[in-house]
Amino acid sequence: MDDILRMAQGVLRSTPQRWISLAELHPDLFRRKPAPKDWSAYDCVQHLVDTERMVFPARIGHLLRGEDFPAFDPAIRGTKPFDDPKPMDLAREFGRLRWESLSILSRIEAADLNRKAHHQELGVVTMGELIHEWAGHDLMHTIQGERAILQPFIEGCGPWKQYFADHLIEKKE
Repeated sequence: MDDILRMAQGVLRSTPQRWISLAELHPDLFRRKPAPKDWSAYDCVQHLVDTERMVFPARIGHLLRGEDFPAFDPAIRGTKPFDDPKPMDLAREFGRLRWESLSILSRIEAADLNRKAHHQELGVVTMGELIHEWAGHDLMHTIQGERAILQPFIEGCGPWKQYFADHLIEKKE
């Protein structure tokens, strides 16, 4: 992908609005886990908030300075500014944080894409790889959240369920 900076910025700019739209759904639907160990849409957007606070902007800084950086454990939840926020509050917080991150990302130039640093688990990584991962991470967790929201509709659609086979999450015991 020749113009990864422009393409990634487009994805990263669009993600908060998608989450704000999803957060308008019924709170029970937004918080519903498709299976006991799977993430709800709420869990996905909370994770995106955590990574905006603790991961992606920090990693850009590490790469610009050529510093090694640690892995991130998604099971560790970040400190929330409020207890158990409503879905819309969480989506808006994500949007606020993302706006700050986009400001940082806007200072990256094509020449920076080859900068390298050592990731604790993955070894040597480049800024370009991080930018690809950031946009992919956004899309992956947005799809994951939408897929969680989709499950009760699949379950209730009777004979049409067969058309959703690729999107059905099996409930593992």
